[in-house]
Amino acid sequence: MQVSSLNEVKIYSLSCGKSLPEWLSDRKKRALQKKDVDVRRRIELIQDFEMPTVCTTIKVSKDGQYILATGTYKPRVRCYDTYQLSLKFERCLDSEVVTFETLSDDYSKIVFLHNDRYIEFHSQSGFYYKTRIPKFGRDFSYHYPSCDLYFVGASSEVYRLNLEQGRYLNPLQTDAAENNVCDINSVHGLFATGTVEGRVECWDPRTRGRVGLLDCALSSVTVDSEINSLPTISALKFNGALTMAVGTSTGQGKIFTSLEPEHDINDVCLYPNSGMLLTANETPKMGIYYIPVLGPAPRWCSFLDNLTEELEENPESTVYDDYKFVTKKDLENLGLTHLIGSPFLRAYMHGFFMDIRLYHKVKLMVNPFAYEEYRKEKIRQKIEETRTQRVQLKKLPKVNKELALKLIEEEEERQKSTWKKKVKSLPNILTDDRFKVMFENPDFQVDEESEEFRLLNPLVSKISEKRKKKLRLLEQQELHEKEEEEELEGKPSDAESSESSDDEKDWVEEVRKQRRLLQQEEKVKRQERLREDQQTVLKPQFYEIKAGEEFRSFKDSATKQKLLNKTLEDRLKLEAKNGTLSVADTTVGSKQLTFTLKRSEQQKQQQEAEKLHRQERKTLRRSAGHLKSRHRRGRPFH
Repeated sequence: MQVSSLNEVKIYSLSCGKSLPEWLSDRKKRALQKKDVDVRRRIELIQDFEMPTVCTTIKVSKDGQYILATGTYKPRVRCYDTYQLSLKFERCLDSEVVTFETLSDDYSKIVFLHNDRYIEFHSQSGFYYKTRIPKFGRDFSYHYPSCDLYFVGASSEVYRLNLEQGRYLNPLQTDAAENNVCDINSVHGLFATGTVEGRVECWDPRTRGRVGLLDCALSSVTVDSEINSLPTISALKFNGALTMAVGTSTGQGKIFTSLEPEHDINDVCLYPNSGMLLTANETPKMGIYYIPVLGPAPRWCSFLDNLTEELEENPESTVYDDYKFVTKKDLENLGLTHLIGSPFLRAYMHGFFMDIRLYHKVKLMVNPFAYEEYRKEKIRQKIEETRTQRVQLKKLPKVNKELALKLIEEEEERQKSTWKKKVKSLPNILTDDRFKVMFENPDFQVDEESEEFRLLNPLVSKISEKRKKKLRLLEQQELHEKEEEEELEGKPSDAESSESSDDEKDWVEEVRKQRRLLQQEEKVKRQERLREDQQTVLKPQFYEIKAGEEFRSFKDSATKQKLLNKTLEDRLKLEAKNGTLSVADTTVGSKQLTFTLKRSEQQKQQQEAEKLHRQERKTLRRSAGHLKSRHRRGRPFH
């Protein structure tokens, strides 16, 4: 497997290596694999993935199970099953194929466009029907809702063949002299065709009218671009409902990566939802490339992901490690412009590739002072080595100098401990780029006036007292630009050792002192807030009562707030006392709580009115019943 890299995009060529003849026996194949390293290291994903002479087109079925390819000689189509990793069938044709398309999810319905203007339909069993178009075709697309085939070619018309009716329909008349490619959007059915004038025309199949025109050739020409001819549309593809990719014959666009096989490429096919690329070349062998950046490996060869990960862990030399990329200006400096066009230089993008050995030889011949430069470099290295033996001046950063000095001392102590004992070394913050800003940006300066620092300062100050003295010493050394160490004036070294014994007595007093200062500052702040509150004048506030409610007093809200502050037990006792809650024992042994909702004054009045109304109706019913009973007995009414 060959690995190449361009623009930091790795491309794995899975089809490189020697191919073994079909007529060889298994015994001879095994013998060749033992002798030849290239044969042993090759990867054969699909058995017999090649054509007799040349491969012209290659495509993948919609379900992803079958790979179909056409080639010569004789003209034929081969279908490979990815589940079996072998050839499924092969059919010979009458003429060479320009392009083809699978109308079904598998290989059961295929349409071939031949170079002799014939259109050939194949079913699962084989050849089905054959017809002809008026002009030579270059590309076609299938519109599934209307069952129409759209053919473009050496004509300004777009021919339509309806497969349901079995006849040609009126063609679409474009403004171009010829059309190269076409495509139909699978989401909304928009038909687009690319012309030789560098334009893209969009048509609506429902109204058979043009709805848009894009002049890609005019927009692609810029001041910096060097174009010898008019850009024509050579590729066209929809991606979703709103995205369309257009390729021109001049190759304009931003390059992501590129492939440079030994033979010319006739067709390219990307396996759906993966990073595998299939190519049809001017050679019997078809190309298989895997680009992990584009996507994962297909399901039928998922082992490629693990294989490429292992290669990433153990990198090997890529294709271009033995070559040097040089521009035209570099060739002028080396005096090799006469080699342009020869086998020693291979044109690539804006320069050339040349053998790295030839480059080094020519560079040594052109630059006669290379030995002097080498000698000066060696002398400079020797001087640097002697400088390291001198007393080095510690250069501290501008921000957080004391913290940097502390980290330097800790690193020195750690190095001593690792020299005496085998201790695992830890990363240093000073050399870590993630903490680089902490020693450059003044916003990260440690605030010694903060409350947290003042509380911890008594403990830290005694521990870092020696460090502060060293910091002052280093500042004096930087100021006077001296390389010799200076001794501190004042107390001798014995005084420092005596001070360390009194640390346990002094730090308690310093902590208490800092706490007293903080309490005094807090007291002053409270007095200032109280003075501000006294000076402020309270203004009356007005509240709006909702419609349908009566104003009682502000005591209700206060009582509600007091009630909320009480515990659940106290609230239940209070509600039981008011009669809104009743507690009873059940037969099972559990407790049963019954709550009575509180009603407002308006609801109470409404309830009393309803009660009086019910009583009046009862009295009326009683009086009416009494009259009816007397009428039945024959008594007269008085």
